[in-house]
Amino acid sequence: MEPTATRRTVLATGTATVGLLAGCVSGTGDDNEGGDDSDDGSTAVTMEPVGTVEFDSVPETWLAYESDYADMGVALGVGDGLQAVGEPYRFHTHYYDELDIPYPAEPTPLWNDGVDKELFYELDVDVHLVDPNWLEHNAAFGLDADDVSEIEEYVAPFVGNTIFRRTDEWHDYEYYTLYEAFEKVAQVFGREDRYEAFSTVHDELLAEIDASLPDEDDRPDGLLVFEGSNEPEEFSPYRISDEGAGNKHYRDLEIGDALEGTGIGGLSTSDRGTIDYEAILDVDPDAIFLRGHEDKSREEFEETVLEYMADHSVASDLTAVENEQVFRGGPIYQGPIYNLFVTERTALECYPDQFDGELFDRDRVAEIVRDGE
Repeated sequence: MEPTATRRTVLATGTATVGLLAGCVSGTGDDNEGGDDSDDGSTAVTMEPVGTVEFDSVPETWLAYESDYADMGVALGVGDGLQAVGEPYRFHTHYYDELDIPYPAEPTPLWNDGVDKELFYELDVDVHLVDPNWLEHNAAFGLDADDVSEIEEYVAPFVGNTIFRRTDEWHDYEYYTLYEAFEKVAQVFGREDRYEAFSTVHDELLAEIDASLPDEDDRPDGLLVFEGSNEPEEFSPYRISDEGAGNKHYRDLEIGDALEGTGIGGLSTSDRGTIDYEAILDVDPDAIFLRGHEDKSREEFEETVLEYMADHSVASDLTAVENEQVFRGGPIYQGPIYNLFVTERTALECYPDQFDGELFDRDRVAEIVRDGE
């Protein structure tokens, strides 16, 4: 099956409908690798797997499934146009509260025991910041290639690429880093100035980290897992070595992958395997990073999850538990704002002798979001 080619064929014969409903024409097949603005205010953005999408004007309303793309939109100052996200509990607005920047309080959830095709018609946004293959290849969503093509033809185009992990077999086309994807979204909204400003803040943070990281022997090997309960027993493993955007902070902090050489793979749409405390004890990582607790404070996490592990007959023998090196793992979906906060937090937790205080300028970030300067 070649879904990209199918979409381009559909759109090549249905551009009048797309132009009428969405104010754009999608899927031209142009090999242009970036955004191309014309004198009449239209723009073209090229991103795999869809290809080139042409906009007659800047989209005003939009949605995202993965909240990394929602975070990109908020960072670009267009959060007021966000109508829906996949799962609102993964849209971590407490970061925005700390920055005192605007965001939509209650975006519509796309997920409700599946994804309803009709909801896309009801929302009627100008652009879907979603990888269409993500919708098509997740069996739990209940959508197929025809559904996705219909949404693209009769509602609005897709611009997006699943970037948070790189373990899905169906993702056999180009991947993008967090900031490469962020640049594409900035082109969609004509907010390249904000993208450039965020890139500067990001680069300054990484330069500070690189200058102070401890020697390799003093960096931990970490185990990254997901389990959202306060009394966890089984965990979905992720590979820290996975180059997806969701693991960016681990790579930037040069934290090792405790599962290297074990044969244990990472979570994907086709691999839903789990590991228990016995399996973790065989690896005995220096640190454990547990996803699913992003809305807890460090104190709340310690008083629930870490306390449970410390009293557990097997977990209590883990080096990471004994040394209190069990941490919140950060959002699965990381946009530029989430990433700044999580990189800082992980640096402070893993390398307390090297880092303290705030590692990036909150006021500067808020200014970029609000004013683009």
